[in-house]
Amino acid sequence: MVYLHSMEDAILILDFGSQYTQLIARRVRELNVYCEIYPFHSIPSGSEKFKGIILSGSPFSTLDRDAPKPDLSNFIGTVPVLGVCYGAQYLAKIFGGKVAASKHREYGRARINSINSESGLLDGVPKGSSVWMSHGDTITNLPKNCSIESSTEDVEIASFRFNDHYTYGIQYHPEVHHSEHGMELLKNFVYKISNCSPSWTPAAFVKTTVNDLKKVINNDKVLLGLSGGVDSTVAAILLSKAIGDNLYCIFVNNGLLRKNEFEMVLDQYKGLGLNVFGVDASKRFLAALNNIDDPEEKRKAIGKAFIEVFDQESARIKGVDFLAQGTIYPDVIESVSVNGPSVMIKSHHNVGGLPDYMKLKIIEPLRSLFKDEVRRVGKELGLADILLGRHPFPGPGLAIRILGAVTKERVNILQEVDAIFIDSLRKANLYDMVWQAGAILLPIKSVGVMGDERTYEQVVALRAVESTDGMTADWVHLPFEFLSEVSNKIINNVRGVNRVVYDISSKPPATIEWE
Repeated sequence: MVYLHSMEDAILILDFGSQYTQLIARRVRELNVYCEIYPFHSIPSGSEKFKGIILSGSPFSTLDRDAPKPDLSNFIGTVPVLGVCYGAQYLAKIFGGKVAASKHREYGRARINSINSESGLLDGVPKGSSVWMSHGDTITNLPKNCSIESSTEDVEIASFRFNDHYTYGIQYHPEVHHSEHGMELLKNFVYKISNCSPSWTPAAFVKTTVNDLKKVINNDKVLLGLSGGVDSTVAAILLSKAIGDNLYCIFVNNGLLRKNEFEMVLDQYKGLGLNVFGVDASKRFLAALNNIDDPEEKRKAIGKAFIEVFDQESARIKGVDFLAQGTIYPDVIESVSVNGPSVMIKSHHNVGGLPDYMKLKIIEPLRSLFKDEVRRVGKELGLADILLGRHPFPGPGLAIRILGAVTKERVNILQEVDAIFIDSLRKANLYDMVWQAGAILLPIKSVGVMGDERTYEQVVALRAVESTDGMTADWVHLPFEFLSEVSNKIINNVRGVNRVVYDISSKPPATIEWE
């Protein structure tokens, strides 16, 4: 695995399993400062490159016997540290303070009624501003040589600092929008206390990444699998800028694409100056999925089939040394378990490396980016809006939108349903208002009536969400009239479907995809 990133200023975020950890990263990135998330038990080597450290919250209590207890001795007093919620309580406890269970769970909005006027962390945060609390424990006594930075009506030690080094703790969450001046606090920590410069920009990323790719690849050849989506397209353009004709792109028809997508995507790439050829491997993928119902097994089978296809195709090109992938940061985060506080949400078909028999090295130019950052980089590279605005589509394709067994017949049904839904969104000028949309074929049948006949046919669910980076999402309030028209059109035109439902779940607790 080849990792690319050479930005000078960076923040390290240690994940204790909080649902907000990724949001902390998003907020730091919004300040144009690079950051990385690592599980608390896997602190990276070379961590001295980071100019500041943020400790996340956690579903654990510091009072639990098996609570996370990382060794922070290499950081405290060396680089600025900011503990958030659990992170703050952990800092207080390990240095001799006291943490106890709250009489009442401190959850929701609170107002700061006292602020240390000389606080560098809270500079510009006004008294009376709203903050978001989410904890069942509270700090009752501070370690020696610590000072209270702010208080609320119910929480005396809402935030604190160590007097002899740049270590801070806050019991509320500055990363959520409910904390009115949370970004001001993060600005202070990232810019003023950690001395990071706002150098994480699309232009800087393009320049740095292209240079890194040139150094790593040199004159070797790279094979890249295209999907037609934003991620793989941006990865292709970056690689093309770095190595030119030494990039070989293939677009695999896995039999699980949207209706007519194979032909349309190949046509789109004609004008981008890329060396692209298509491979129809639909029969291989459908065979690999035969009799597999479990969603994780589906993803693994598809991932294995992709590797086999790429291995076969790479053998036809002499001198290929690298396999490039459009892996992005949420793929990496969701595929890694923190072993307790966090759980692996799902594996991703493009995360995890190559089998031993393959000699290709993996290179992932976008591995450090969130989805919205990929789009901004694509815009910097001059990609057309029609490519940048394309909804995300899962790498395993429709296989994970078919609950239960995947057959050619069921794929055909879902392709037709999906085509009607997406085309209708475009015609109603709703497509660009939606971050991701698609249809799911459910493993159930329902009774219906068509004409004078009783039917017993498939149920499909429609899904449309709004999001920034896919880490959190909310369902889109599509007009009832629109949903009614789409439902009628699907039932009247797709043989085998007699019922349509609309998914109104948010992420969390649900995921965007059903599998």
